[in-house]
Amino acid sequence: EWTLPFTSIDQLRKNLHYPLYPHTRTTVLKLAASPQWTNYGLRIFGYLHPYADGEFVFAVSSQANSEFWLSANESPLDCRLQAWVGKTGSEWTAPGEYNKFASQTSRPHQHVSLYPFAVHLISSMSRYRFHSSGSSPGVLSSSSSSPAGESSLFMSEVDHIPQTAGSHPCHPPGPDMLREDPRDTFYRRQMIPARTLRSVLPDCSYSPSYIIKGYELLRYQGLQFVHMTYIHPNDYTRLTHMETENSCFYHESEEEETTGEGGRRWKAAGADGGTGEGQPGRLCPSAGRRCDAPPGPLCLPFQRPPPPRPAYQALQRPPPRPPRPAYQALQRPPPRPPRPANQALQRPPPRPPRPQYQALQRPPPRPPRPQYQALQRPPPRPPRPQYQRAGTNHTDTSTVVRSAEAFWDEGGARVARGGSRRSGWDQGGVEGDTSYEEAAPTPLVFDPEVVWSQTFQADQLDLQLLRSDWIDLNCNVSGNLLLQPADAQAVVRTYVDKLNLKHQGRYTLVRVVNVEKRVDRAQGSRYLLELELKDPSGELRRLSHYVYSLIRWKKPRSRRLPPLRSVPEVILCNPFGFQWNPTATVHFIVPVKNQARWVIQLISDMEALYRVTRDRDFSLIIVDYDSTDMDVKKALDAASLPQYEYLKLSGNFQRAAGLQAGVDLITDDHSIVFLCDLHISFPMAILDSIRKHCVEGYMAFAPILMRLDCGATPQEPRGYWEVNGFGLLSVYKSDLLAAGGMNTREFTDRWGGEDWELLDRILQSGLEVERIHLRNFFHYYHSKRGMWNRRTMSNSR
Repeated sequence: EWTLPFTSIDQLRKNLHYPLYPHTRTTVLKLAASPQWTNYGLRIFGYLHPYADGEFVFAVSSQANSEFWLSANESPLDCRLQAWVGKTGSEWTAPGEYNKFASQTSRPHQHVSLYPFAVHLISSMSRYRFHSSGSSPGVLSSSSSSPAGESSLFMSEVDHIPQTAGSHPCHPPGPDMLREDPRDTFYRRQMIPARTLRSVLPDCSYSPSYIIKGYELLRYQGLQFVHMTYIHPNDYTRLTHMETENSCFYHESEEEETTGEGGRRWKAAGADGGTGEGQPGRLCPSAGRRCDAPPGPLCLPFQRPPPPRPAYQALQRPPPRPPRPAYQALQRPPPRPPRPANQALQRPPPRPPRPQYQALQRPPPRPPRPQYQALQRPPPRPPRPQYQRAGTNHTDTSTVVRSAEAFWDEGGARVARGGSRRSGWDQGGVEGDTSYEEAAPTPLVFDPEVVWSQTFQADQLDLQLLRSDWIDLNCNVSGNLLLQPADAQAVVRTYVDKLNLKHQGRYTLVRVVNVEKRVDRAQGSRYLLELELKDPSGELRRLSHYVYSLIRWKKPRSRRLPPLRSVPEVILCNPFGFQWNPTATVHFIVPVKNQARWVIQLISDMEALYRVTRDRDFSLIIVDYDSTDMDVKKALDAASLPQYEYLKLSGNFQRAAGLQAGVDLITDDHSIVFLCDLHISFPMAILDSIRKHCVEGYMAFAPILMRLDCGATPQEPRGYWEVNGFGLLSVYKSDLLAAGGMNTREFTDRWGGEDWELLDRILQSGLEVERIHLRNFFHYYHSKRGMWNRRTMSNSR
């Protein structure tokens, strides 16, 4: 333990005394330490003994940065970094939360039970207490580990401390959202022909229950009918590097205790792994709920669960009150008897007057303190003898005790604190040499006891189970919803079996690239399966296909038994007509005015998109409101673009009118219109993402981008997801015209709200809107100077 305010592992490694000379050495029985202390660095090393032969996966969670190092043998020198929580000092997790960062979980490792292997754990703590767990879902304890005991060693004995690679600084990686993902390059893989997928599943009609065609909506009410889509596997769109200790992703309890500046106080277990009362501590999903109950509102504080309810003790209503008899009516109380006429109202007799001598008197003053009852200064210490040198330890113990006792009075109260009653020393007046003024005795200071061997128990925590598919406008860092792996694997396994049954086992599943689920609990959920398959020739093929998990309700037929409730039957089928076109043309429509440098950047990004993808089925349409800072048409003519259109308009900038003018230039009604903005950084898979999420006559696509903060870049992204903006919308032109196009009558010189108004009409036309956080899709921070008809104020007088 190194007691300093470390905010990251790298700062801990820069400490002068790391890793050889900590403040304290002890032995822990679990890799889940809770020392009840703050501002420290922690290092645990020892050996793990596998309980069986096989593969093991390790995971780590902590309230600050931490690293889990593992060796393939008994030598600590061969330790390699396997899992970690953050590198910059701002990352943290909840107890038992192992899926927040991609780096928290290690790869599978093969181990033999006969041979132990070395383990090395490092953590930096600046605010919160440390807790770390391995081998999810359990916590490594003394039954499987043998920590190296150091309690009996001197601080100078450091020859046994290993100098591993974890003792030296390393370069921190970027955020998880910048990790390489197979989704980013999956568009390059050759598609399986559509005819191959015919008749793999039976056809069925696609009629989701959330379609609101024919219903009238209030202005801007359509936002309430847009739901999020579940994703598998984790695409790490959650902005973990932007979360603070009070993140909206964590639903904290009002009973949570705090310490310091908003820091959490986690209720930890005792040194034996319990809560101090002999009961193991567990992280309950909510206050007042058993730990094995279904997930509810998250309660982060470490609380003891209530005793379980007996099986026979069911919730019962109180017995009803007996009915009131019909004859028992409300009756008024009997009236009072009339007052006699001769009995008049009489006042009470008046109080007797207060005597003159009974006046308020002050208490008699206290007698003055006698002169001899004054604070007297204690006699000074005798001067130090000449033969006692400074630095020799010959101080009398009784003198130190008497000095400490002199600091307290007989009643236990302090007589002087920092010289607050120094005037009492002068009242006594001690004769003699006053040139020697002795300092007041230093009070005794006691350091709080830190139990470094204290551990706790934390179950695996999956906060994704607590999220819903409703759009949360108050949380803009949470990212996409994560689909449970069991759900995705069941659908993938069924479809691959059906595919091989039709084609005699020609295809082999290589990996699951992406699975998207749109939940409909009434009619059935829709899935987008993106799989990488291998054909008989060994070539890797791409499968991107929509399937429908249709729910059918049937009643059991029985002549002897009474009719029972309907039993749902789930059928995996092919939604008839709901398939995307991989060759549809995408038109980027951007209205501009006097934004020369951003127009140049947009054209350059479109050139890079064409150069990397070699996709010719897209075009750039720029509607120019008479820009005076550049020749936009000349820049488009010189650009290396497959297709482009240019339209010049006069007058003030109007976003709705400019977008509609660009739509009118498109001649093919069966192509996709992408209503775009100017200050955008596009991912290379943007064309493929737009095509597969737009289905003509059924679905439009409104991707969520990340709005960068001032000074942030796509290489160092800091910002938030634009969860409430629908300005970037892709839809087939035929569907846009059926919804009425852009509202150019109401939204002329003003903007803001035209995207929500268009969303209302798109939903009323019978379309559904897909909403997904798109990776590597950014909105640059920019100045509003010279934009949107803003004029420059002259400084001349």
